[in-house]
Amino acid sequence: MRLLIVEDDREAAQAMATGLSERGHECEQAHDGEAGLAAADGRKFDVMIVDRMMPRLDGVGMVGALRRRGDATPVLFLSALGEVHDRVTGLNAGGDDYLVKPYALAELIARVEALARRRDTGGVQTQLKVGDLEMDLIGRRVHRAGVEIDLQPREFQLLEFLMRHGGQSVTRTMLLEKVWEYHFDPQTNVIDVHISRLRAKIDKGFDKAMLQTVRGAGYRLEA
Repeated sequence: MRLLIVEDDREAAQAMATGLSERGHECEQAHDGEAGLAAADGRKFDVMIVDRMMPRLDGVGMVGALRRRGDATPVLFLSALGEVHDRVTGLNAGGDDYLVKPYALAELIARVEALARRRDTGGVQTQLKVGDLEMDLIGRRVHRAGVEIDLQPREFQLLEFLMRHGGQSVTRTMLLEKVWEYHFDPQTNVIDVHISRLRAKIDKGFDKAMLQTVRGAGYRLEA
């Protein structure tokens, strides 16, 4: 992927670029909002990573200007401002995702790749498939190797998110935000309980376990 990193902290920008480059992505950097706008002018990027607080033009102003000129490139906002209204402001300005500082590089990479994956899927999906696990989004049914699996609504939502990011690590924060719609840590074991139940349903009785725990990162559904 071709990525634009717009971050006034040059050390942080370089750390991001290094980590993303190691994943095979091509990165370009700009260090304020106006430079970011200029870098994006007439050029194609798969995802932009934009710091919210920057000199000359902040991230919200930059992304707003991009959207007004018809640039629909997915944007991941980075910010030390983590209150709900701060996130809402960023998303309403045209951001597609919002990551609060300090963050783990593994989570940033996972979110960037998820944004690119979402864009690549294009139209509305009605079927998801990871290995021998299949999900019918219209009929709300799940099968593995032809065997139907009965899921509760929240388990279905959790599995859908994991399948949409099949083969990728997803963090607990991503699951809380996207499946439970929590923008804070409720300090409960709700994720552990649902992961345990889901694992018992989709892996029990099969030779290969698909739902993997990724130490220090989160979870991954592996074909």
